[in-house]
Amino acid sequence: MLFPPTHPSGSARLTVELDTTGDLLPRILWAGAADAATADAAGYPSTFRGPGLPLLGEHAHELFTRPHLRGHRVDAPDSDAAWSTRFLVEDLSTTDDTLTLSAYDDAAGLRLTTELQTLPGGLLRGRHTVRSTGAGTYVLTGLEVVLPAADDLTELLDFTGRHEGERTPQRHSVTDGMWLREGREGRPGLGGATMVVLGTRGFGTRTGTVLGVHVAWSGNSLLRAERSPDLGTTLGGGELLQPGEVRLAQGEAYTSPWVVFGASDGGLDGLAEAFHTYERSLATHPARQPVVLNVWEAVWFDHDLARLHQIADRAAGIGIERFVLDDGWFHGRRDDTAGLGDWWVDPDVWPEGLAPIADHVRSLGMQFGLWFEPEMVNPDSELYRAHPDWILSAGARVPQLHRNQLVLDLSRPEVWQHVHDRVDAVLSSAPIDYVKWDHNRELLEAGSGARGGSSAVREHTLAFYRLLDSLRLLHPAIDWETCASGGGRIDLGVLERTQRVWTSDMTDALARQHIQRWTAQLVAPEYLGAHVSAPIAHQTGRTLLLDFRAATALFGAFGVEWDLSTATEEELTALAGWVDLHKRFRPLLHSGRTVRPESADPAVLLHGVVAADGSEALVAHVQLDESASNRGTVVRVPGLRPEASYDLRWAGPVDHRAVSRSVELAKDGPSDGAPVRGAVLDTRGYWIPRRRPETVTLVHVTQTDGSMAR
Repeated sequence: MLFPPTHPSGSARLTVELDTTGDLLPRILWAGAADAATADAAGYPSTFRGPGLPLLGEHAHELFTRPHLRGHRVDAPDSDAAWSTRFLVEDLSTTDDTLTLSAYDDAAGLRLTTELQTLPGGLLRGRHTVRSTGAGTYVLTGLEVVLPAADDLTELLDFTGRHEGERTPQRHSVTDGMWLREGREGRPGLGGATMVVLGTRGFGTRTGTVLGVHVAWSGNSLLRAERSPDLGTTLGGGELLQPGEVRLAQGEAYTSPWVVFGASDGGLDGLAEAFHTYERSLATHPARQPVVLNVWEAVWFDHDLARLHQIADRAAGIGIERFVLDDGWFHGRRDDTAGLGDWWVDPDVWPEGLAPIADHVRSLGMQFGLWFEPEMVNPDSELYRAHPDWILSAGARVPQLHRNQLVLDLSRPEVWQHVHDRVDAVLSSAPIDYVKWDHNRELLEAGSGARGGSSAVREHTLAFYRLLDSLRLLHPAIDWETCASGGGRIDLGVLERTQRVWTSDMTDALARQHIQRWTAQLVAPEYLGAHVSAPIAHQTGRTLLLDFRAATALFGAFGVEWDLSTATEEELTALAGWVDLHKRFRPLLHSGRTVRPESADPAVLLHGVVAADGSEALVAHVQLDESASNRGTVVRVPGLRPEASYDLRWAGPVDHRAVSRSVELAKDGPSDGAPVRGAVLDTRGYWIPRRRPETVTLVHVTQTDGSMAR
């Protein structure tokens, strides 16, 4: 059988072919992008009839690679009998978008429920539920959702990184054995894999067949790619469980996180489009992303009302729509060594509460936002002095400090309720439109004292979801941003609850070009907080021109991270122009398809957004550094209507001057006012001469009704 059935319109989506004969678990014979045009007369996307992969890989079926379910039974007669399972199918049902399998293994004392669901954009997600029906305790150590990959998917891409350098791509050839990426930080992590993508040799942003996987979970997770000499390549993921973390008594069950797969015959951009389409279908997707000013890099912990009023006045004057007061407003918080956990407004700094700044901001026509870090506590805080046992720890010892803080054990009801009520009280005390929710340290030795120090990462993650969900219900008008030392908590689990992500603590625009490019592989650009920094970047000390900083932020959730009280009138005027430009293009940028054409020049990055109907595009030529040649760069624009005619015009500030022995930019646009057909822009593109380093040249492509001259 084929699941899901191919769409009658022919639009491609990830499809699996299942052999459901017999009473053993169905075997997946094939997985990949399929549509009505690729199905054969029997309704299958391929004629592949190899051994296939069980929907849950079991050792009992001669699977000598890593089993998808791992665990054993204790405290019962024949306690080791459940370490190997052989499930029999009880029921298999399908709808247009959901497949549900029920199976049992009476000898192991386990029942299995597997769900596959198709999602908007053509994604497919799966999860398993295992329930213990036998005596004693079933200790679960792993449960993953895994699909087979075609044999021509021979290269692997995933990501690594660090603080202020998230999502650096890395790739290698697939060989026999396992590629395993484990995240043990209690969050996806700054160096997390984010996703694993298998592709045909040499696949790129616009070329090749790819199959990708992501775990929609904000705690510990793993991603796996494995090739067997017998069964070929598989791809999957799940939650990374710590020793003893899941112990199922008789009648208890564990449900894995959703594991999300996508496939594309159009390279990484096609895969990104599938994820972006799904994100745009979420009920929590932002209807409009306001232009933000965050004062963190402007004032740090120095909260002076008069100065903040001045910054707010200037922000409103250039068209900013949301003003965010970052860290430093609560009890005892004069630096990062104290105060976390004491969530009430510090009367020494804010004697009249937050109303004076919130009311002033709102009187200027802007929204007011506030920073929190609800899961954390400083040892130097009233909360920790009163409840030192409320932290996550593996026993009596206190975990090592990082950033002078520890993590609260939200899995304990009394801790959860305390944090919930404190945050709720602050949100109810002033007109607050937006919350930046931070998470600045890893969950180190994250056990719960309420359970003898046993691991609590999973329960903490679920408690975080419950906390955020409850506060969202109580304050439905508030938008929420997820931040974790920058981009350390970016996953589909948290995106189902938030409207924005802080992409990275790195605000240097040159570094941000790569970080934003690859974060967009998973996340639609309207979620990606992208701010115009100060002229001299705080993280690198590098001096960058305003136009480069603003053009780098333009395509994302546009904002400013700069002390505007120090900006000149000329700078404010220029920044206001960029704010206006972003607002002009915001409907296109935050609804269109992200495209990343390949550049023949390694000193040049190309990216853009194309309207879903192919009528319009905004494309950026980013000259990162000096080019090794004087040949310039061809910019191809995919996704336009092939036979339509398009006008190409410069957008934003443009430096027409020639660079060295190159040539000046044409006056009106790269085609100098002549219309160009969509098919020509896709295959031949337009040419940009060599530009100065650290500059962005924008081209607005619009469909016209004129003749197709080229």
